[in-house]
Amino acid sequence: MMKYPISNPQIEQAYASFPENVHEGANRLRDLILTTGAQLADVDNITECLRWGQPSYISPIGTALRIGVPKSGGFGLFTHCQSNVISNFTQTFGPDFRFDGNRGVLFETENDIQPDKLRLMIEHALTYKLKRN
Repeated sequence: MMKYPISNPQIEQAYASFPENVHEGANRLRDLILTTGAQLADVDNITECLRWGQPSYISPIGTALRIGVPKSGGFGLFTHCQSNVISNFTQTFGPDFRFDGNRGVLFETENDIQPDKLRLMIEHALTYKLKRN
């Protein structure tokens, strides 16, 4: 059972369209995003919507996080390619993850997620506008 039920039928359909082997991992990423956002004092709410057909998570002070399935398989957590979210995360945890350029972090299985490390990237994305100079 999901920690945060999906209330939007379009979001539910987007998750249902993912290959069966990525459902658990995609749902785990979603829970990690929503849990992390709930723990941030500066983040009042996170909007769950569709962007480019992918479930997306946006805070008023952040940049969007998207969960999707890349052509190479598996699943991924993506940010806007012109933000520095992925490049900063790569500098800190580069050897620990697989990346899709400056767009996202890729996962083969749910076990690849490493929530303690990934939480830092999620926090950065959800508060991105606070940290820009």
